[in-house]
Amino acid sequence: MIDEGHKAYSKNAQDTICNFNPSIMVELSATPPSNSNILINVSGQELNREEMIKLDIHLTNKASYDWKDCLRDSVAKREELHRQALEYQARTGTYIRPICLIQVERTGKDQQTDTHYIHAEDAKNFLIRDCSISSDAIAIKSSETDDIEGLDLFSKECSICYVITKQALQEGWDCSFAYVLTVLTNPSSKNAITQLIGRILRQPFARKTKVQALDECYVFCFKQKAQGLISSIRIGLQNEGLGDIAGNIVQDTVNDDKVEVGYREQFKKFEGKLYLPRFVIQQSQGWRELSYEMDILSQINWGLVNLDEIKKLPLTKTESKDETSAIGLSQYEREVIEKRESQIQKASVKLDLVYVTRQILDVVPNPWIAYQIAEEVFSSLSNLSSNTEEIIATNMVFIIEELRKELSKERDRLAEGIFRHLLDTQQLCFFLVVDRSPDIPTRINVHKKAHRLTRENNDPIQRSLFDYVLEEDFNDMEKAIAIYLDEQEKLLFWYRNVSRKDYYIQGWKKGKIYPDFIAPEADLQKPDDCSTVYVVESKGLHLKNEDTQYKQTIFEICNELGQKMQWSELKQEFFGSRVEFKLIFEDEWKRKINEILL
Repeated sequence: MIDEGHKAYSKNAQDTICNFNPSIMVELSATPPSNSNILINVSGQELNREEMIKLDIHLTNKASYDWKDCLRDSVAKREELHRQALEYQARTGTYIRPICLIQVERTGKDQQTDTHYIHAEDAKNFLIRDCSISSDAIAIKSSETDDIEGLDLFSKECSICYVITKQALQEGWDCSFAYVLTVLTNPSSKNAITQLIGRILRQPFARKTKVQALDECYVFCFKQKAQGLISSIRIGLQNEGLGDIAGNIVQDTVNDDKVEVGYREQFKKFEGKLYLPRFVIQQSQGWRELSYEMDILSQINWGLVNLDEIKKLPLTKTESKDETSAIGLSQYEREVIEKRESQIQKASVKLDLVYVTRQILDVVPNPWIAYQIAEEVFSSLSNLSSNTEEIIATNMVFIIEELRKELSKERDRLAEGIFRHLLDTQQLCFFLVVDRSPDIPTRINVHKKAHRLTRENNDPIQRSLFDYVLEEDFNDMEKAIAIYLDEQEKLLFWYRNVSRKDYYIQGWKKGKIYPDFIAPEADLQKPDDCSTVYVVESKGLHLKNEDTQYKQTIFEICNELGQKMQWSELKQEFFGSRVEFKLIFEDEWKRKINEILL
């Protein structure tokens, strides 16, 4: 018997199966290939009639751009289900512990520095700090971290109520206590919901509770396109072999429980006028913002990349082996199965330049150029007397990893050259673009029940641009900086710049730089106006790396160009007399702020 039988149709898989000389071969599959000999087909409606799945699927699509609002509502739904589950247990003795699955964009430890993506630790910290969830109730499931390994999630002794993952639960995870799916991935991702929808469908104990809320399941996501959202769920159901129940998707209305907040009264005169300079390209009919793809990446001459180090990369002789094992039932009940015997034979490996090309396309976007680079590198490696075709082929993964690193470095080196050339020829300028929405919004929506940021003595914040500032929007270091800024009498106000939404700087790398704070200094002559506008980026000590150095260099360029600009001539659009960009680290931020405000 073969589970997930649709995956066993390759020639190697079929040959392996046939070599067992089976009398009969039975496949289990939700999506059998067209050439399968289907003996029994169980539809979604049949499963529902047998009380094996949860229906309807309730879909909540949050309008908010903030993933925390989506996660907060998911927590509220899980707690509501938990209360009903306790009542159900009191009546029937049947134990159910509703679990919320949370899909994030990043899980790896080395990916925590990229603030543009929602990391598993971000979600976990929010649950602990702002939703008062015990850390014992939260598990991360990824290729690096497996907090649920060996746990019996059905046990009353288990405390896990939230499982955070990226893709690790796509298949082979059948905990029927999962009721809520929270999708915190990029709204443009078409696969986000498709990949995990089947994980929340199974009905606990294959028996309906007759409690409507406990016989249905729930999906929460934010800022998705409604039609595409339903389409993604429909595809997910089809992938589970349940396409016939796609009509049981219910879009729930959203009650955001939010309040709109504006500027403090003394800052009303700045509404709609808070613009900051950006890098812009000069055109015959005006200006447009710098585009990484159009103005930088497309101009890179890949013939100038220096790959000499990769072309003479030292390779070791390793042996690739295929292992074929025989597995049978174990005599020990707890083990279930055991490996009886295995055969190891030398693997057949081949050099595949098309495969190499595919692995570097995200760095070199032109497939023809990428293929030429791959061909050039592997040709040079093959010309080394110490390298045979077999040695090169067995080191393929290592070579690709090193090639990607070197290509990324060379791409950024050439991109910096293009950026600086555009500046030198004055095609690229550091200027204000005012024919767009202001860089700092005039209104924000905040959750009524969220905690406000306060000073350390619990006094209200006084110098924030907006009346209401949420504590959850800050990590510990940012919170300390915000409170310190709030106590500085020389500041007019401060604003927490929102990543992926508010003011940014586009340099010669793809990722935009979103500073943490905008802090204008009060004008000594006119206390209600400002003089210097400080744009501040804060970094922890563990983030003193190459990316931070890049941001530091961009800030230095901004400051150099900003000194040449007479911002006072632009009072209609710019709210200060000068602008200054600062990058401060965890071990120095208080001293640096003091130096700024002397």
